[in-house]
Parts: sequence; structure tokens; C-alpha cells
Amino acid sequence: MNYSDENVLAGRLISIADGTYEDTAARLGEIGPDTVAVAVLREIAWRSRFGTQPAQPVTTVFELSHEGKRLDYVMTVGAQDPSIAAGAVHDPWLVVRQDLVELVRAVYGPPGAGSATRGIAIKDEPGPGSFDPADPWRVARSAAELAAHRIVTACAPTHYDLGELSLSYGSDKWAGHWYTQHYERHFAPLRDSRVRVLEVGIGGFQNPSAGGASLLMWKQYFRRGMVLGLDFFDKSGLVQPRIQPIQGDQADREFLDELGRDLGPFDVVIDDGSHISGDVIAAFEALFPHVRPGGLYVVEDTQTSYWSGWGGSSTRPDDLSTSVGYLKTLVDALHHREFEKDAARPAGPHDEWIGGVHFYHNIVFIEKRCNAEQSAAPWVPRHTNPMEWLKQTPEQSA
Repeated sequence: MNYSDENVLAGRLISIADGTYEDTAARLGEIGPDTVAVAVLREIAWRSRFGTQPAQPVTTVFELSHEGKRLDYVMTVGAQDPSIAAGAVHDPWLVVRQDLVELVRAVYGPPGAGSATRGIAIKDEPGPGSFDPADPWRVARSAAELAAHRIVTACAPTHYDLGELSLSYGSDKWAGHWYTQHYERHFAPLRDSRVRVLEVGIGGFQNPSAGGASLLMWKQYFRRGMVLGLDFFDKSGLVQPRIQPIQGDQADREFLDELGRDLGPFDVVIDDGSHISGDVIAAFEALFPHVRPGGLYVVEDTQTSYWSGWGGSSTRPDDLSTSVGYLKTLVDALHHREFEKDAARPAGPHDEWIGGVHFYHNIVFIEKRCNAEQSAAPWVPRHTNPMEWLKQTPEQSA
């Protein structure tokens, strides 16, 4: 399994944006400044489409400097499909000047990469202008001002509200469900990090270009993230920088293990796939080993665990063949060191890596971290009532 060429490049740019300015400059030279410039401007154009848009498209010239040379590109900010082309235009409404290495670091790097070399120039009014907001010059000037704001926002570590992103891209993670508040709580510490996100289930059924609303949401939220989507159907029409669809069956454990070895490890795995209990369990067993320590595994729509047609049961809620019945065992895995020696509980495959389990309505978050915290001291009784034990050993209670 491989990334598309544009996603190989996107991954490299995210990688080279770490480290010092000199490190980024050296590695940028290996790729080529023109290739880098087009890729980073495509990212800016994509990000700038979120939020209030200019009343009309704004012709913007980017004057990018690198090793004493200038690279000029033209972008139409506010257009439905922003175009990017090498070259310049006479008397543009908006000019953005910046060092190319710094621009790469600002867009793909950690917070604080900065904008020390950035300069923005908006066309000046040629003479006394009208204060009428409907005046064509005033409309164009306002559009240029908003376009400049969209570009600056696109180059900064902007923290978007997940509910707003869900509504904007048409994901059902808000309103269809009420998951974004929980995602925000658990994902916020990761949003400025280099992350690899895998979501099982893309949507859109057999149409190769339909679905993927939540993939777009994650791409916007994790500005330094590579987002992979797995679906039973071909979704090749959804490929774009930082979004890579993969076709496969979430019930196929061998395939999922190969996916994890080829494209993992993952910082986040989200199961929004078939929601059939057997598939949910198979996917967790295969993919959780490929989650990076410190990462998260999320299971959505656990209501199906109580529906018989989906492999669940309302009469046997602790049945280990149901998704929630299985996930409940992870609470025991979290406390595996606390079982009495004669409990005869067999060691679980994930005992050492369940660091936290958070159940919410119809969604569960599992933290992967080393689960090696010691139990109480051996002399603390396990089989004796603690109050009776304290009465018998007053020196222990002193």
C-alpha cells in the first residue's frame, strides 16, 4: 500500500518543516523550490476556503524569495476553485511577500514558526474614493482585505471549532450525532502535532468521488496531519494533498495488519465503518497494535451493540461478541494488576497498553499508553475486609 505522489510530497513537507530554519532550507533544496512553492500555495488555497469569503475573487501575487532568487505565483483567492500559476500580473489587488523556507515552516511547522519576513500590500486608492460600500472600488478593496485575512489565517496555527467544521463540511459528527464536543476534549492536545489519522468508513457508498466529509474536517483541524480513509468501496476520486483513501474490508484482519505495517503507526484511529459488532472487534484487534503510544482509538456509533441485526444484543449486554461487551473488557485490562492472584484471569493482549477508557453516549475513546502502574503494596490485604484488618493491626492504622 502506498501514498499517492502528492501525498508523499505533503508528508515530506510536514517532515521538513520541523527542526531549524537551516535544516528546512537544506531539505527543501532536495525537493526543488518550485515544486515546494506550488505545493504550499495549494495548501494555503485549500485552507483559505474555510470561513467568510471575499465578495469577489481576488487576484493575489505571491513573491517568494529563496537563496537570492524570486519565485512569483498568482492565486485567485475567493474563487470556487482557486487557480495557482507561475508568473505575475500587472497591478494586482494583493501582494504577499515572504521567504519560501519560512512560509513552509509557517504552514506545516510547529507553532511559533512565525512570519518575520512576511509583507502584505493591498492596492492603494488612486484618488479620493467613495465611502459608499456598493462602490465597485470599495467592494474590490474590501474583498482584497478579506483575502489577505484568509491567507494570514491559513498560514497560522488556527484552532478551529470542530462543531463548526463538521457543519461546514457536511459531516454528521455534529447534529447527526453529538460527538464533536468529545473529540475536542481528546484531540485538542494533538491539533498542532504531526499526526497520522486513519478513519474507517468514508461514506458515499459506491460513488468513488462521494463521501469524505469528516476526512476534510480532520484535514482542516489537524493542519500538520496526514489523513487516511478506509472504505469497502473505491474512493479514489477523493485523493488530494493530505487525504489518502484506501479500499479494503475492515473485517479482514490480515489486510488491516498489513495496512498498519505499511502506512502506520497511527496517532488516531476512528472506527466509523460498518458498526457491525464483529467488524468493530476485528478492526480493533488488528489496528490497535498499530496505534502509536500516546495515541487514541475511537469507536463511534456503539448503539448498534444493542441491536440484534447488527450483531448486538439488548438482552445480553455483556456478551463479548458485541462491541460494547468487548469494549467493557478494556476496563478490566486497565486494572489488570489489581486482580487477585487466584482470580485465574488470563492475560489480555492489550493489558500493557490500555491507558484510559472513556465511554460517552454512542462513542468510546481508548488511550494507548504504557499501563505499568504498580498496584497497592503486597502487604495490603486482598481477601480480608479492610475494617476488620485495621482492627487486628492497630500499628498499621497509627
